[in-house]
Amino acid sequence: MGNADTKLHFRKAVIQLTTKTQPVEPSDDAFWDQFWADTSTTVQDVFALVPAAEIRAVREESPSNLATLCYKAVERLVQAAGCGCPSERERQVVLNCSRLLTRVLPYIFEDADWRGFFWSTVPGAGASGRLDEDGDEDDARPLAESLLLAIADLLFCPDFTAQSHRKGGPDSAAEDIGSIDSCEYIWEAGVGFAQSPPLNYVHDLNRTELLKLLLTCLSEAMYLPPSSERRSLNPWVSFFCSSENRHALPLFTSLLNVVCAYDPVGYGIPYNHLLFSDQREQLVEQAVQILIVSLEHEGGSAASAALRALDSCGSPPSAAEEQEPAGPDNLFVNYLSRIHREEDLSFILKGLARLMNNPLVQTYLPHSVKKIQFHQELLILFWKFCDFNKKFLFFVLKSSDVLDVLVPILFSLNDARADQSRVGLMHIGVFILLLLSGERNFGVRLNKPYALRVPMDIAVFTGTHADLLVLIFHKIITGGHHRLQPLFDCLLTIIVNISPYLKSLSMLAANKLLHLLEAFSTPWFLFSSPQNHHLVFFLLEVFNNIIQYQFDGNCNLVYAIIRKRNVFHQLANLPSDEASIQRALQRKKKPGVSRSNSAEAEPADESPAAVPAGPGTLKASLEATPGIDKITEKSQVSLDGTMITVPGPDSAQTAGDAESVLEGVYEVCPAQSQAARSRSSSVSSSAAWSATTDWVSSWKSKLPLQTIMRLLQVLVPQVEKICIDKGLTDESEILKFLQHGTLVGLLPVPHPILIRKYQANAGTAMWFRTYMWGVIYLRNVDPPIWYDTDIRLFEIQRI
Repeated sequence: MGNADTKLHFRKAVIQLTTKTQPVEPSDDAFWDQFWADTSTTVQDVFALVPAAEIRAVREESPSNLATLCYKAVERLVQAAGCGCPSERERQVVLNCSRLLTRVLPYIFEDADWRGFFWSTVPGAGASGRLDEDGDEDDARPLAESLLLAIADLLFCPDFTAQSHRKGGPDSAAEDIGSIDSCEYIWEAGVGFAQSPPLNYVHDLNRTELLKLLLTCLSEAMYLPPSSERRSLNPWVSFFCSSENRHALPLFTSLLNVVCAYDPVGYGIPYNHLLFSDQREQLVEQAVQILIVSLEHEGGSAASAALRALDSCGSPPSAAEEQEPAGPDNLFVNYLSRIHREEDLSFILKGLARLMNNPLVQTYLPHSVKKIQFHQELLILFWKFCDFNKKFLFFVLKSSDVLDVLVPILFSLNDARADQSRVGLMHIGVFILLLLSGERNFGVRLNKPYALRVPMDIAVFTGTHADLLVLIFHKIITGGHHRLQPLFDCLLTIIVNISPYLKSLSMLAANKLLHLLEAFSTPWFLFSSPQNHHLVFFLLEVFNNIIQYQFDGNCNLVYAIIRKRNVFHQLANLPSDEASIQRALQRKKKPGVSRSNSAEAEPADESPAAVPAGPGTLKASLEATPGIDKITEKSQVSLDGTMITVPGPDSAQTAGDAESVLEGVYEVCPAQSQAARSRSSSVSSSAAWSATTDWVSSWKSKLPLQTIMRLLQVLVPQVEKICIDKGLTDESEILKFLQHGTLVGLLPVPHPILIRKYQANAGTAMWFRTYMWGVIYLRNVDPPIWYDTDIRLFEIQRI
């Protein structure tokens, strides 16, 4: 009954606020205290009892009352941070103020006229962050800064959000929150902190509420239209992660350690997640979201700053080092880029890999293991680690641990390929693999045999992780939906990058690669778009790399090439006269046909197939992805294994510098942004484009067929001869012959290995920002923080 009374009391206060036509004085504490002092409403109650329409009505009709409500709520948080929340009543006030601000802030951000409100100075706000009535107005601090500093203080408040170090009984003096060293109150053991505080679910819940408010503060970016300008940093993030926040290091460490130490399986008791709620999971979700939003850096990668800092850094930065930060001004990025101790890198990698593999955990009891839902945020965090800390990237690649990341990514790609609501997940997974494939070690590690049996709808095979990658990429290309077409170039670029290091492809994977070449080299397909021939060039480059550098172990691929030799002969003799072009185009089945619809039907596998999104599923629109030529730079592998950047346009091997198919083909949404529309205008005109004799001749003459033709010229007569002489009908004998064969001295001089390494740019930075906030919007549904507000960074659509 008491709870119902407090709800009624709170609702009456809201009605009073919305119906008052005259401004309420800030000094009228009796009125303002109704919102936080005498209530115990949950965050769900606050969202239900403060309707969107009423917040907007107060904003338009009584703006001074809305301003005072925000100011008074921040004032109470600042006061609580100053006194350290010694009483239960004070802690309840903090939670109530946090919930109310979480509800109101999105409606401040959605109105351009209000957006500067929190960055204006409030009379009586001193630069110390304390809203003090005696404060000097010349030294005033913006409301946003006071709020962020109060949240940071409250996240290390003993007995509220942190374990108290107080000695003695309950009557002993409370710890002074202004003088405590928050590095001693880090939430979890891990990077830079050895002690693991006892688990306290109340502290976890309180941290989660404050982090929810912090995430809402940082979400102003959602209400600004997409912009790829470098200067468009989020002012909330910039201040919170600056040296003004004395808790930046312990908070970054706490968030990171909480995420990487989390084990959703717990003690392994079946169905434990159904028996009790897991407050730590809610905290981990908020922590990973705060991390990915806070790790924003002007000017792309922080790797150079990291490597400079590493020489003098023996551990996470000390207080002395903080005074002269090397590298980025964003301290979260700065600290991340400086992590370098093996045990720290191992802790992070093992923690992320454990969580990424959670969806793959199988038991004999169905649904007996908790399945986490924040795998997309984990992929973004892993991406940012690799981008901002090259030591971490090299650590990932130096052992087979990289495969613990590869398999869950491939699982996610395969699982999401038919679901249009998960296009963003497909992109982030492919981008991570593109980044990893630019390093030699990744290709080498893929030669490890694949022994796991993860539930995926691919044929059972005996082979390596490289085979698994090829099989799943083949599935995506031949069995995914049309919005994945822009990824075809990225998928084949990854295979090109790893191909010089693949020691032995299985027969199944070899046949899939030949199947793709067969599909992409049909005349009607080559002539139907100005970019389709690029896919053929990528596949030919894969075959050339394996023949020239890994011939000895790849008898399966050589055999597949011999069996499908007619495909290469047809390519070499591709007709380019106008009549032949028109005849080929008339065979095109229908307009808008997929780039892969010439592929033969695949036999159904026993595992359940990828499932499309159900009707009504929400998805966030995405920015157009830049073309493969815009997101990679070419590097040539020298004799000693080092990489040399190749300047200028691509060589003949990739058919000149025609625009990549990725450029602009990706449909953002029916009302896509102006930037995306302008990017895609060049390719949308391809509807009026038609293949000509000169155009076909321009790239046909550059097809890199010499190595393959020479192989066929040498081996086909030999294979035919032993088949006739020995009456062979069993392919195993032919494979044995090819296995012991050699082409030394018979092939053209080996071409240099060309690797296309991922290169960040403004376009990809904008894509990641849009994708990240879209994920966060859709994941925060209880309460629905941003639902039905005027989001401008992306659009929410129903499938």
